[in-house]
Amino acid sequence: MNSPKGKLVIIGGAVDMGSNVSVLEHIMQPHYIKFFEKGILRRIINESAKKEGSSVEVITTASQIPELVGNEYIKAFNQLNVTHVNILHIKSREDAANPEYLDRISRADVVMFSGGDQLRLTAIFGGTQFLQILKKRYNQENFVIAGTSAGAAAASTHMIYRGQSNEALIKGEVQITAGLGFIDSVIVDTHFVQRGRIGRLLYAVATNPGILGIGLGEDAGLLITEGSMMEAIGSGLIMLVDGTNIVETNVYDVEIGDPVSIENLKVHVMSIFDKYDLDQHKMIIKKAVKVEEGVFITAQDSNDLLQ
Repeated sequence: MNSPKGKLVIIGGAVDMGSNVSVLEHIMQPHYIKFFEKGILRRIINESAKKEGSSVEVITTASQIPELVGNEYIKAFNQLNVTHVNILHIKSREDAANPEYLDRISRADVVMFSGGDQLRLTAIFGGTQFLQILKKRYNQENFVIAGTSAGAAAASTHMIYRGQSNEALIKGEVQITAGLGFIDSVIVDTHFVQRGRIGRLLYAVATNPGILGIGLGEDAGLLITEGSMMEAIGSGLIMLVDGTNIVETNVYDVEIGDPVSIENLKVHVMSIFDKYDLDQHKMIIKKAVKVEEGVFITAQDSNDLLQ
């Protein structure tokens, strides 16, 4: 199978916008999108073929406050001199079939899914021509798909959509369903460090050891190229849970409501510029140098600057 020609960016959050946090709390946070302005969002634009001239479509379907979310994304992109930014307020499967919207995603250079409720994304876009167009372009073109929070959680073939953090290692507490399917062999959880979701990811991997669990902290993301090479971006941390070497688990023996045991899970922690080869299950740690507040470059790049 050929590797995708497009790029996938999954981000851990801080832009939840409508799920798990109240609308009032979001409105009272004037800087809730600040982590995008010079870091992750800038990287997304740099990875696009047309850079600042890119046409960007933001999909607010997951959010309960789409108009507010859309306006904030426009402001954030505008601060990066990206002015061709449009918002797709798709609220139903009927909306997803709108010929105008299909045409817009067929011409966009970057499509970004906002945060909110990932089940809204799969329920509205699953099996639609809209999703087929995105997948085809991602596989065949130099096209960027990005998602934060719910948009990241829904990006993979398998998706966590329910489960309390404090009861995650109790059989039956974590619910998994099909995601949008831009990447196979992984399952993604978001707001990972801040909401203590390690148990959810451990359980998800224990029930399917062939997939890699990805826990994205806030202001942390992965740039995925060729469908398998993952680079850490942003200032936050990323945890990877590899279950391929699990020796034993009782997840298939215990009753619903009983705790689960797992032996020999492998865990990696990634920070900015680290890479992970999904095909080889190999991590590459790179040193980063802070050149100013919020701006990092690799140690190799810093050596180049000194020469």
